Amino acid sequence: QEHLVESGGGAVQAGGSLKLSCVASGFLFSNCAREWYRQAPGKERELVIRINILGHQTYGDSVKGRFTISQDNAKNTLYLQMNSLKSEDTAVYYCAANCLAGNYWGQGTQVTVFS
Repeated sequence: QEHLVESGGGAVQAGGSLKLSCVASGFLFSNCAREWYRQAPGKERELVIRINILGHQTYGDSVKGRFTISQDNAKNTLYLQMNSLKSEDTAVYYCAANCLAGNYWGQGTQVTVFS
């Protein structure tokens, strides 16, 4: 069965960094478009970063130059490196896989940025 499990969230001071991980099981992450989304309280879920199966990356405007996506295919794991964090980055972060066989979502991990 397909699963995505995020980790690495927490509370961090503004200007700091966090690295989120998303481990996939039951399918090959690299065969899918891989995405990070976030949802802040009272707001709609928004795309943070997407990497398609060809490796092309798409960044949300609010995170360009601060967030980076990477992957370790041997570990079937996707990462989100977040630098220069701002209070408006506070949200639940979700990883997702958009595959031919279906779309899969993780349960989310909370990121809180405080001043």
